[in-house]
Amino acid sequence: MEESIKNSTLPNSSCVVDSPKVSVIVPTYNRADRLERALNSIVSQTCQDFELIVVDDGSTDKTYQLMKSFPKAQYFYIKKNSGVSKARNVGLAFAKGELICFLDSDDLWKEKKIQIQSLWLENNKDSQICYTDEIWVRNGVRVNPMNRHRKYSGDIFRHCLGLCIVSPSSVMIRAKLFDEIGNFDESLPACEDYDLWLRIASKYAFHLIEEPLIIKYGGHSDQLSRKYWGMDRFRVVALKKLLDQNSLDKEKLKLTRSVFLEKCSILIKGFEKRGKKEEESFYRELVNKYS
Repeated sequence: MEESIKNSTLPNSSCVVDSPKVSVIVPTYNRADRLERALNSIVSQTCQDFELIVVDDGSTDKTYQLMKSFPKAQYFYIKKNSGVSKARNVGLAFAKGELICFLDSDDLWKEKKIQIQSLWLENNKDSQICYTDEIWVRNGVRVNPMNRHRKYSGDIFRHCLGLCIVSPSSVMIRAKLFDEIGNFDESLPACEDYDLWLRIASKYAFHLIEEPLIIKYGGHSDQLSRKYWGMDRFRVVALKKLLDQNSLDKEKLKLTRSVFLEKCSILIKGFEKRGKKEEESFYRELVNKYS
């Protein structure tokens, strides 16, 4: 274990599960006010064949005190805040389950999520990943997703290029897939999920369970989409990685290059408008290289 990661065994903990079917990984950072709701939605699942791994990414609030109410959880504390990718990857390093789920600490699950997804993967041995529909709540009000957020089954690669249509809280993944695809990219402060889903979708089908089994809460100030300006900067990095790997088939390569150049052009206009010549020049060079 890295020195920067502390395995904080909780009082009266009975957290160790020898061979769980599912590993549930919850990254969190200064969200004690919302974490309890998320964890309660996990421990109340109709399927209890899981281990719960909470990775605290350097919280300074009352997260540790809250975790004492969940003695069955494995609690890991990262001493220095390092981002959600690092937190999820720490969870993956300790996960024992053959199936992996993530739950963001501001979301929650319907009680049958693990049961429904694990049964589907059990009955579909060749499938590597499934995800579910979702309910959106913004500032306490339920809202309908826009059409661009529509979800699909099968080869969803083209639908993932524009923006992320898969919520980390909605997926269930075979653990062995990470050995092939790799983990979350810790160099990305945001859009790390966009990057991972593209890497998976370039090779494997996603199955959509059309029942909404998660509730996504938004509108709060600490959302990554609010923290960083110009999210396409991170999507361009993910797309460039795909282009550089030379592993896409002809159709996917064409689609990826097209979206890559489109996003670069948008960023060029944005930096030009703001008078940021160095950044503008950087993306112009990318356009020239990949055109």
